[in-house]
Amino acid sequence: MQLQLISIVLILHCMEYTNCQHQDSKHRQHKQGSGVSSQGCQGGCQTCSVYNGCLTCKPKLFIHLERDGMRQIGVCLASCPNGFYGTRSPDRNDCISKTHFRQLGSYLHKGKCMESCPDGLMPSDTKKECVPACPVDCDSCQTSDTCTRCGPGHYLLHGQCHPVCPDEFEPSDLMECIPTVHCEVGEWSEWGPCSRSGKTCGFKWGEETRTRKVLQNPSPMGSPCPTTSDKRECFVKRRRCKPKGQRRGEKKKPFNQQEKENAEARRGRKREREKETIDREASESRNNTEHRRRRDQSRDAGTV
Repeated sequence: MQLQLISIVLILHCMEYTNCQHQDSKHRQHKQGSGVSSQGCQGGCQTCSVYNGCLTCKPKLFIHLERDGMRQIGVCLASCPNGFYGTRSPDRNDCISKTHFRQLGSYLHKGKCMESCPDGLMPSDTKKECVPACPVDCDSCQTSDTCTRCGPGHYLLHGQCHPVCPDEFEPSDLMECIPTVHCEVGEWSEWGPCSRSGKTCGFKWGEETRTRKVLQNPSPMGSPCPTTSDKRECFVKRRRCKPKGQRRGEKKKPFNQQEKENAEARRGRKREREKETIDREASESRNNTEHRRRRDQSRDAGTV
């Protein structure tokens, strides 16, 4: 009797186990057929599909549809890519194309589309967002305290607008404050040779010169360049310059001999000039005498 009872219990247990296995197999087949699973999902997916990628994302992540050929695959991202806005809701966080917002004619603020921006914010037609109002004297700005373009009569510097550029800055043609550039010069050169009227001989006192180069030209409001040339008086041991006709390496004749030759040459030129003068006067005298003779002959012939 006890043996029969044990056999019955074993048969019932086996039937229950077989039924459980069957139900579990059917459940797995159903899940495989739908393709939805929470196991093996990548990139922050909470649930995913073999064919469609991520279906839902983990908290704080945005779901974004990427095109893969003719279909779209869902991916989960910490922030939306360029060209998309991130919108949050209790159910899910989505990446929505900016083109979609522009077509609505409204502005994005904290994940919502609004017809007008709240107090303290202003609509941006380029970004289609509600952005902080620009500071005073600022035509356009990046944030409520960072300008990108100033109003008339003001100059931009480090995101702020100034009526006058601060020290060490000057205004530019682009209405910006740019650093003032001061002149920079190099070191002085060595002093040049002592000279006078372009010569280095035949004098006792002269001048010597030194120069320096300009390394950086100044901006319009920068410090001007100092002098780049300097002169000072110099003294040299007096010496005679070489004659112009003297060749290189030719020895100079003694001073007395040279002077003697020069004096002789001057006397010779004087004698030649005197001789030319005497010859000219003699020629003129002969011409005058001949002229008087002819004149007297003509007068005598007229009398006869």
